[in-house]
Amino acid sequence: MEDLISIGTIGLIKAIESYRSNKGTKLATFAARCTESVILMHLRSLKKTKKDVSLHDPIGTDKEGNEITLIDILGSDADDIVKEVDLKIEKSKIYRNLDILDDREKEVVVGRFGLDTGGEERTQREIAKELGI
Repeated sequence: MEDLISIGTIGLIKAIESYRSNKGTKLATFAARCTESVILMHLRSLKKTKKDVSLHDPIGTDKEGNEITLIDILGSDADDIVKEVDLKIEKSKIYRNLDILDDREKEVVVGRFGLDTGGEERTQREIAKELGI
């Protein structure tokens, strides 16, 4: 358990060092993603040395002596997964309907949803500044 806390702390430090407020993402959201990525990379490296690693494997106990698993710490809600799937569906609808937009509208939508940059979304302010609005 202490090992994962140390790994998570490293992820948090990396997040704070690489955070850029002008990207339009909140620090808490960015740090959570960075920390989760570092922990998952650690687990993948463990998987290479061990046979199997599961999110449901016990990693320690809490103050009351209850068993803790990694899934308890990460706390992924089914709602988060559903939102990701919905977002992918919405982006596919956007791709299908881009041809009905004029060039300027297309430029705004493509930039806002990151369709031209491999998913890196830009804020409305950034797009407005680029277009001189």
